[in-house]
Amino acid sequence: MNGLPCDRPDVLGVGRPGIGPAVVALGGGHGLYASLSALRMVTDRLTAVVTVADDGGSSGRLRRELGVLPPGDLRMALAALCGDDEWGSTWSEVVQHRFRSEGELHGHAVGNLLIVALWELLGDSVAGLDWVGRLLGAHGRVLPMASVPLDIVAEVELDGVISTVRGQVACASTPGRVQAISLVPEDPPARPEAVAAVRDADWVVFGPGSWFTSVLPHLKVPALARALHATRAKRLVTLNLAPQPGETDDFSPQQHLEVLRQHAPDLRIDVVLADTGVVDDPDALEKAAGALGARLVMDDVAAADGSPRHDPRRLASVLDEIFLQKR
Repeated sequence: MNGLPCDRPDVLGVGRPGIGPAVVALGGGHGLYASLSALRMVTDRLTAVVTVADDGGSSGRLRRELGVLPPGDLRMALAALCGDDEWGSTWSEVVQHRFRSEGELHGHAVGNLLIVALWELLGDSVAGLDWVGRLLGAHGRVLPMASVPLDIVAEVELDGVISTVRGQVACASTPGRVQAISLVPEDPPARPEAVAAVRDADWVVFGPGSWFTSVLPHLKVPALARALHATRAKRLVTLNLAPQPGETDDFSPQQHLEVLRQHAPDLRIDVVLADTGVVDDPDALEKAAGALGARLVMDDVAAADGSPRHDPRRLASVLDEIFLQKR
């Protein structure tokens, strides 16, 4: 799947089927969905490496009942990689569909159940995801960042008091400001396929997404973190369009970069991409980017309706120019 040519037209109309940089996108949830929706327009050599710490909703229920990786963020990444033809759009809707009932199936996503069924049949999480990707006609590959389910532990400051909360849902919704995160277990086994993808990439893309629960956890898996530091790939950070309620309330764009530097002080970033409309202090953001070794690229990449969503085609256009070293 990963790297196979397709007949999808390039977003810029250039038509480069089967060609493009090897890109690894890191994250989870809606942020990674936005990133992949854009990236699949500019390269066919695309791999998503996804957080596996969700403990809420359908994913949390399946995780607790069956002891599996939480499938929800993996499902969303696969849905983002579906094509725009009838097959892709139909299967994207199917795997995202949630049952509505008064019984035990209420709230479960069809794709979550499909993924877990394949895991049980095949006994391997990556093989199961590859099979789902083949069914969906996914333009890329989806990998979990670790081989076991993880818990996020956050240090949270509220009114001058530091407390500890555990679990992704708790970290994302707790009152106060998250200061730092760690993982349980502390030294989780990374998926070898994810490590290899990072080492072989031309570009690694961090974000957008929930900063503490989707983006930074990748840097807390030791083998994956080593690969992210050692890879020959260039590294790009796509900043969020708005603070994440419960995680980064009142964070400025530059504060996101400062937190990244605190968690990975030796990680060099090459490019920081920000939407022009959300940057109040370009000089401060450029300084924060420079502290990571990065140059700042600003452009209009938000949806035209004013919502805090990235427009896939706008984002794809800018990313394509960056990858081609035109920006």
